[in-house]
Amino acid sequence: MLAALAAPLTTLPVAQASANVVQRACLQSDRAQATRSRCTCIGRVADQVLTRSDQRKGAKLFRDPHQAQEIRQSSNRSNEEFWLRWKAFGQTAQAVCS
Repeated sequence: MLAALAAPLTTLPVAQASANVVQRACLQSDRAQATRSRCTCIGRVADQVLTRSDQRKGAKLFRDPHQAQEIRQSSNRSNEEFWLRWKAFGQTAQAVCS
């Protein structure tokens, strides 16, 4: 299944590969693994699997990891649904970009 998700991600047009909010947040994070190539890959995955709204909400999690915990533990339906999408995005990005 991951191979089926990864296949379309390797053929992005150059215009779509421009930096998005997730890619920029990744690059600005202080994580040692946040290399330009890895963050570019993560941004491409985000473009493919997340809405713009989810990308903006998720980019904030790079700056404030505590907010991720709040969203994950929230009983708010919108937050629960976002968390499921964000978790799936993370698993896909890990599979594609590692």
